[in-house]
Amino acid sequence: MITVRPAAERGYFDHGWLQTHHSFSFAGYQDPAQMGFRALRVINEDWVAPGQGFGMHPHRDMEIVTWVLEGRLEHQDSLGHRGTIGVGEAQRITAGRGILHSEFNPSDDEAVHLLQIWLLPGVRGRQPEYQQQPVPPQPGLTLLASPSGECGSLTMHTDNRLYVAALDGVLAAELPLAPGRQAWVQVTRGAVTVNGTVLTAGDGAALSDEEAVRLSSTAPAEALVFDLG
Repeated sequence: MITVRPAAERGYFDHGWLQTHHSFSFAGYQDPAQMGFRALRVINEDWVAPGQGFGMHPHRDMEIVTWVLEGRLEHQDSLGHRGTIGVGEAQRITAGRGILHSEFNPSDDEAVHLLQIWLLPGVRGRQPEYQQQPVPPQPGLTLLASPSGECGSLTMHTDNRLYVAALDGVLAAELPLAPGRQAWVQVTRGAVTVNGTVLTAGDGAALSDEEAVRLSSTAPAEALVFDLG
């Protein structure tokens, strides 16, 4: 079964310096029917204006992944980490027992477009951690984050995996799902057919009781695919 979360039905706020869409309930957007899916709690699609950003603020007990679609994002945190991530790079924060961080657009003239993703951790109260690394582009499915950091992926402390699917209009991709596992697909660019259903940029979909996630496209496209316990 596939249940579509259309882009146009997400929560939306225009704060001037920030335009943001919330796939699930977050901050000022609250919908009891949209509280997340399995361990996936937040998918925010943000556009941050040049020279603007999120000031230092706290998080606890979340696995946070940032995926940049356009522009660059500068990070700083209470653990002493500082760095800038761009397209083709990924960032993971284990908030654990508590971390402060800021995210800032260092550009003078270009907005940064990104997805921020939160997943519930397997164990609460961990030591906070930060990780940032490039994700070499390749066609098909690339493992972006996993519990063990396998295949050079980011290490998340949760029994879930995150893939990026790069489709070129010819190549299809398939992710088998073990019994009891479910999936979420979030389209980031272009149009993607997911198990027979066409999704466009900003759309998401929950897949339950499916043997696999099957993705294809007729033109270059990208999606994030979550394998959820």
